Amino acid sequence: MNRFTPSFLASTLLVVMGNHAARADQQVVDQISRFGVKYAVTDNHAAQHGVDCAALGADWASCNRATITLTNPGEAVTSNDWAIYMSNVHQTLKVEDERFRMVHIVGDLTRLEPTDKFTGFAAHESVEIPIVNEYWQLFITDIMPRWYVTSGEAQPKMITSTDTEDLTAFVAPFGTQWKRTVEDKNVLMTATSRFEKNSDLSLLTPASLRGQIVPTPIQAQVFAEDADLSAGIKLDLSGLPDAQAEAIRQRFRLLGIKEQPNGYPIIARINAGALDKAASVSGGYRLTIGKAKADVTGYDRSGVFYGLQSILSLLPASGEGKIATLAVTDAPRFAYRGAFLDVARNFHSKAAVLRMLDQMAAWKMNKFHFHLTDDEGWRVEIAGLPELTGVGARRCHDLSEQHCLLPQLGSGPFSNNNGSGFFSRADYIEIVKYAAARNIEVIPEVDMPAHARAAVVSMEARYHRLMEKGDASAASEYRLVDPTDSSNTTSVQLYDRTSYLNPCLDSSLRFTDKVISEIQAMHLAAGQPLKTWHFGGDEAKNIRLGAGYSDRAKPVTGTGLRTMDEEDKPWAKSLACQKLISEGKVSDLAHLPSSFALKVSKLVKAHGIDSMQAWQDGLKDAKDAGAFSTAQVRVNFWDTLYWGGFDTANDWANKGYQVVLSNPDYLYMDFPSEVNPLERGYYWGTRFTDERKMFSFAPNNLPQNAETSVDRDGNTFSAKSDKAWLGAYGISAQLWSETVRTDSNMEYMIFPRLFTAAERGWHRASWEQDYQAGKEYVGGETRYVDSQALLTDWQRFANLLGQRELAKLDLAGVSYRLPVPGARIVNGVLEANLALPGLTIEYSLDEGKSWQRYDNGSRPNVSGKVSVRSVSPDGKRVSRVEAL
Repeated sequence: MNRFTPSFLASTLLVVMGNHAARADQQVVDQISRFGVKYAVTDNHAAQHGVDCAALGADWASCNRATITLTNPGEAVTSNDWAIYMSNVHQTLKVEDERFRMVHIVGDLTRLEPTDKFTGFAAHESVEIPIVNEYWQLFITDIMPRWYVTSGEAQPKMITSTDTEDLTAFVAPFGTQWKRTVEDKNVLMTATSRFEKNSDLSLLTPASLRGQIVPTPIQAQVFAEDADLSAGIKLDLSGLPDAQAEAIRQRFRLLGIKEQPNGYPIIARINAGALDKAASVSGGYRLTIGKAKADVTGYDRSGVFYGLQSILSLLPASGEGKIATLAVTDAPRFAYRGAFLDVARNFHSKAAVLRMLDQMAAWKMNKFHFHLTDDEGWRVEIAGLPELTGVGARRCHDLSEQHCLLPQLGSGPFSNNNGSGFFSRADYIEIVKYAAARNIEVIPEVDMPAHARAAVVSMEARYHRLMEKGDASAASEYRLVDPTDSSNTTSVQLYDRTSYLNPCLDSSLRFTDKVISEIQAMHLAAGQPLKTWHFGGDEAKNIRLGAGYSDRAKPVTGTGLRTMDEEDKPWAKSLACQKLISEGKVSDLAHLPSSFALKVSKLVKAHGIDSMQAWQDGLKDAKDAGAFSTAQVRVNFWDTLYWGGFDTANDWANKGYQVVLSNPDYLYMDFPSEVNPLERGYYWGTRFTDERKMFSFAPNNLPQNAETSVDRDGNTFSAKSDKAWLGAYGISAQLWSETVRTDSNMEYMIFPRLFTAAERGWHRASWEQDYQAGKEYVGGETRYVDSQALLTDWQRFANLLGQRELAKLDLAGVSYRLPVPGARIVNGVLEANLALPGLTIEYSLDEGKSWQRYDNGSRPNVSGKVSVRSVSPDGKRVSRVEAL
C-alpha cells in the first residue's frame, strides 16, 4: 500500500504550513516583546484644549491625553497580526492615530491592535500613538505594568521594558500634569513645600517622651524611677490562655527581652471588680509598673492582653530594658477598632497577613476585616467548589476564561505573581488562630451581589464542566447567572454583567449558604466560632447611568454623552428578576441588592452568626436595621465627609445600624501619602492621606473635620448636621489593593499610617469636641478646634513614631513607608526636616553616588545639585530620593 496518498500529502502540507505560521507568529511576539515603551501623560485638562470629552462620552466630560511611544530596537515588523494587551484603569476613548485602535476587553484589560492603515514598524523606528482617556492620570500608579504581546497561536510574551514594579522605567515624569483641574488648590509636595509643611514640628527630647504609651491611655501617672527589664523578665500570665500568652512572649523576644527565672516579675490577672469605673469595660485594665515588679489587672482576657501590650509599648527596639515606673488606668474608646485588607484585587501572602496581625495586636486593634473575594480574584479554598480557586484565584491569558480569569491590574499573562494566589483551608485556619491569639476577630467578606465576577466566572466554568458530563442538575446547583440576562451594564471597574451574581436565583442563595457553611467550618476548626459575616454589597450599579452622563438626544452641559437607551441597570433583562418584580416580591431593580441582603441575613442567622456587616450602599433600600434577621447589623460607612458624609452618617446610626466609620478621605490607606505623582495609590476621594491627617480625624464629631482638612481639590468646606448623632460603633482603616501588587507595596501603604487609626480608635483626644446638632464648622473661618492642642498632641505622637516605633517595625521585617525629607537651601546652607522626627536624614552632592548624614545642629554648606533621603533606624532601607 502506498502511504503517500493525496489525502496524506494534503494533511502533511497543512501541518507544515501550520508549524510555519506558528513560528512566524512567535517571531512577531518575540520581536515586539523587545520594544521599548514610554508612556507620557500630556494633558490632564484635555477638554480645555480642544478635545470634545463630552462627545467621547467621558464622565463629567473629563478626559486626558497621553502618548504611547513604541520603539523597535531591531528589524522591521511587517505583520499586522499582533496585539498588545495592557491594563487601562481609565478607559481609552479615542486613538488619535488611524493606524491603531484600542479595544476594551473587560475590566481594565485593553488591547492595542493595528487597523488596515497599519504599514508596519520600521527597523529602529519610534512610533508615537496619542490617546485620549477618561478622567485624569495624576499619580504614576494610574499606569499599570506588564504589557504583553500576542499573535495568532503564539505564546504570549511580556514586553520586557514594562515588566517591572519601578514604573519610572517606562512612565515619563509628570512635570506640570499633576492637577485634576486648573483650579486645583492642592500643594505639590516638593522638597521645599514639604519642608514648609513640617516646619512646625521639632525633635523632642527622650525625657519628654518617657513613659509614653501608644495608643494613648485614659489616665497615666509617670514616676521618677525606672524599672529595669534588661536582665530578663519572669512572666506570670495565668490570666491569659496559652496562645495569647505565647503571643506576648513572642513580642518580648522580638524586642530583645528574655524570660529568666530571676527576671523582673510581670503578673497578669483578671479581676473586674478591682477596677475603676473608667476601666470597667471589655478591654479595660489597670497597669502598675514599679521598680520591683509590674502588675496588670484586666477587666477580662482582652484587658489583660492590652495591659501587657502597654508594657511592650514602652520598650525600645534596642533591647534596652529600662522603662518608666507608672500607674495607668485604661480602656478602649470603641468596641470596633479595625483594619481592612483586600487580597482579592491582588493577593498578599500569609506571611504578610501574619505580620499585619502582629502590628494590629501591638496597637490594640481587634477586628481584621478580610476582603477575600472581588471581581479580580477569589482567595480562599472552599471544599466542594474547586473552580473557585482553580479558576477564580488565577489570572492568565485565556480568552475563554475556562482555566483562569483574564489578566487585570498589571498582572500580565502568567500566573506567577500576586495577581494569582489563594489561601488553602489550612492557611485560613492558621490565620484565624493566629488572630485569635492576638485578641483579633477575623471578619471574612465575600462581596456580593456586585464585585462578584471571580465567583461568577468560576461557577460558569463549573457549569460547563458538569454539563459536558451530562449532569445538568449538578451544573445548575450553584450557577450565578441567569442565561436570559442580556443586560448591558458597566461596573465601576469597567466590567460587564459578569461582575454581578444574579440575586433572583435560588442557586445564588445556595452558593452563598455553601460558602458561609465552609468558612464557618474553618473558624470552628480554628477554635474560633464565626461571629460576623460581611456581605459586601457595594456598588451594584451601572456607572454609565450616573449623574456624570446624559443622553445624546437630551444633552446636559458638562456631562459625557451616551446613547442611554443602550444602557441597562444590572439584571434589567433577567427574566428571573422580572418575575420577582412582577409578582411584587421586590419593588424594582434598585431594591434587588438590599432584598438579597435581607435573604442572606436569614442564612447568616440560621448558621447561628449574630452579626452581619456590609458596605452601607448594599443596605440602603432596607427600611432599617430591624428588617434584617441578625441581632446586629453593622455598616462600613464610606461616604467622603466633604460630599456630605458628615451628615449622612447620622442617618445610618438613627436607623439602628452599628456604624463603623471607614471614610475614604481619612481612612483609605490605598490613597497616596502626599500630593506627588511618584506616590502610589488611587485618589478619587482625596489627593492624599498621611499620618498627620489621619491623626487629626475626629470620628465622633464628623463636622469638626471641616476645620482640619480640605476637599479633594484642596478647597476648604463647611459642615454641620441638624440630626441626632448616636455615636460611632467603631473605626476601620482600609487598604484596597488595585495598585498594590506586592507584599512590600502593601506594607508601604499600610505602615505607619495604620497606627494613627489605632490611636483614634482607642483614645479620644482633648482637642476633639462633642458633637452638637446644628453647629457649623467652616474651614478657614471658624476656630472651634484648639489647633495648638492638636499640634502638641501630634508632635508627641510623631516623635514616638520616629524615635521609637519605626525601629520596632524594622525588627519585625515590615517594609513601611519612610517619609521623604523636606529640604531647602538658604544662603548656601542646607536645612532639612521630617514629618516623623527622629529618623536619620542623609544628603548627597553627587547625584546619589555617595551620601552623608545630615546633622541639624551643624547644617552643612552645599552647592550644586543636592539630594536628600531618610534612612530606617536599622540602616537597611531608605526613602524615595528628593532632589532640590
